[in-house]
Amino acid sequence: MSAGHRHGTATGRHRRRLAVVLVLTLVVAAVQVAGGLVSGSLALLADAGHMLTDAGGVTIALVAAALATRPATAGRTFGLQRAEVLAALANGLLLAGVGVWVVVEAVRRWSDPPEVASGTMLAVAAVGAAANVAGLLLLGPGRGESINVRGAYLEVLADLAGSVAVLVAGVVLATTGWARADVVASFVIGLLVVPRAWSLLRDVVDVLLESTPRDVDLAAVRAHIRGVPGVVDVHDLHAWTITSGVPVLSAHVVVDDACLAENRCGEVLDALGACLGQHFDTTHSTFQLEPVGHAAHEAPQHA
Repeated sequence: MSAGHRHGTATGRHRRRLAVVLVLTLVVAAVQVAGGLVSGSLALLADAGHMLTDAGGVTIALVAAALATRPATAGRTFGLQRAEVLAALANGLLLAGVGVWVVVEAVRRWSDPPEVASGTMLAVAAVGAAANVAGLLLLGPGRGESINVRGAYLEVLADLAGSVAVLVAGVVLATTGWARADVVASFVIGLLVVPRAWSLLRDVVDVLLESTPRDVDLAAVRAHIRGVPGVVDVHDLHAWTITSGVPVLSAHVVVDDACLAENRCGEVLDALGACLGQHFDTTHSTFQLEPVGHAAHEAPQHA
């Protein structure tokens, strides 16, 4: 028996914002590539590579969001909603690769830093910082709802930090002539990218392993279910995530004999669905109602 049934994704609700951020990212990345080649700045090229990876991640997220809107079928009862999670996985792997490349290149250049045109470096970094601030404002409202929007937000945030690092390096280079300032900024950008990639990949792995959502306390859920009138106990309680914004819960709920005799199972289901939807924001819940003693006939319990 199922209480509640919602098939929509959080990323899909923010597709327009993602599209605008994608355009901004591509434009700024192109400017940074040109500026990096003209000025000789590794920091600008590193930030450009980072932003191009971000653009790829946002593109993947948009494609996944479109796929996730396709209707469910008998073969895929949740449709393609988990395509968003696979998109986030690809995004995290791309981020990790860029971060490692930037750090390796910065180490290689440390011993022989090239000459860098600080004026061009500063101008391009300022443009990048302004675009990043605009991107953060666009993505902020959706970062708490979707893995992919959160990933894009973190990418833009790190881009902003990278642009600030390039600005600082440009000022140091212009005022002191210290050529390694550009290499230091590149190294900082690489260190910003790698932890973000790890954070995103960790969240993706949790979803793919069907871990209990971090904001769901199963002990509290169990207590709420047991508190519903007519419920005696609950077992085989599981909670997991199909994709960001789509938590799912299932449980075997033991009801008393009076509930079965008086045909109040529908009332119990309504109460269970309302309780979980109100307290745990779980609108797709599946319950198996069973009489006392039925668990003894089932396979070994999981929870």
